[in-house]
Amino acid sequence: MEDKASETPTQKAQEYTMDAIESNENQPETVNNQPEKEPNPLTELQKQLEESRNKYLYLFSDFENYKRNAARERMDLISTAGRDMMAALLPVLDDFDRAAKNGALSEGTILIYNKLANTLKSKGLTSLETKAGDDFDPDNHEAVAEIPVPNEELKGKIVDILEQGYTLGTKIIRHAKVVVGK
Repeated sequence: MEDKASETPTQKAQEYTMDAIESNENQPETVNNQPEKEPNPLTELQKQLEESRNKYLYLFSDFENYKRNAARERMDLISTAGRDMMAALLPVLDDFDRAAKNGALSEGTILIYNKLANTLKSKGLTSLETKAGDDFDPDNHEAVAEIPVPNEELKGKIVDILEQGYTLGTKIIRHAKVVVGK
């Protein structure tokens, strides 16, 4: 037998390789010639942690979306809280406008009309800018009637305004009722 101290590194590597082969031969064989792996508790815990993290992130983003939607709905509700009341007062404004066109308003009545109009304007009510000759826009106007026009340039244009349209904030609470040329 040779002394292990006099072995070269190559001989040592060959001896270690032979020992490894012999030790593998003594192990029981599995179906795929691979040893059976026991589930690693650390791997299982990491997997559970990752699943919990994903669920948490999903629930967190879902809750953030809910809060954002609730805040938006609350702001819409606040901005249009007086919508029904203002819509109920629009016929009163129309009556004042008709009386003013006919010259049937006294000085006191004009003051009352101006006060009512200014109060509604301060609460966010604005009239839609509609005038005869404008293009008909179905988003802002409601065509009540169509009348034949002698001029081709007036086709599809507003000929007369029957009722003024109004918005509250950015939402239309009443479309302008107009007559359109055809």
